[in-house]
Amino acid sequence: MKALIINGSPRPQGVIAQALDTAADELRQAGADVDRIDVYREEFHACVGCMQCRTTAICSLPRDAAHTAGERIATADLLIVGTPTYWGGMSARLKMLFERLVPLFMGESALGIPQPRQKGKRALVIAACTTPWPFNLWMRQSRGAVQSLYEIFHTGGMKTHAIQLAGTRKEPGKLPDKKRGQIILRMKKEIKIIDKHQ
Repeated sequence: MKALIINGSPRPQGVIAQALDTAADELRQAGADVDRIDVYREEFHACVGCMQCRTTAICSLPRDAAHTAGERIATADLLIVGTPTYWGGMSARLKMLFERLVPLFMGESALGIPQPRQKGKRALVIAACTTPWPFNLWMRQSRGAVQSLYEIFHTGGMKTHAIQLAGTRKEPGKLPDKKRGQIILRMKKEIKIIDKHQ
């Protein structure tokens, strides 16, 4: 099994990084091949909206880390994306990457109807916010970040789950043990599902 982890946080030791490390450790213990991208350490340009990718199925910008990220996503069985919540959405750099990857997730029929290009694959979204539960849901904080990523993965045909880490202000920079356990449990389920279908 191949898993790709995408860290959408600028904090290398933050709650999101700890959550993703927990997922990676569990996957490696199960024998998975785990790859990782830290979007704040990668160099890539923003989408220019030229729409050429709709007909060519590849971004027309000069080759950069976004092209490489797309190739790595295409070969992964499981995609795990972690993001802090900024203004009720994913981090800017992560959004910038996924804007470049539209042709990886979505094609179009002759009538312009979206066609999924990652059908049958699985994804997990881990979103953190300082807003405590249940206000993180009511005020669309971590919920907004999850829904943004869900829209991308759903359009791509991926089965997606999410873990929301609310109220991180209570213990800044520390992944709560309860959430660590929830991530481990989700990884065990993903491993079992993917192994069953391989």
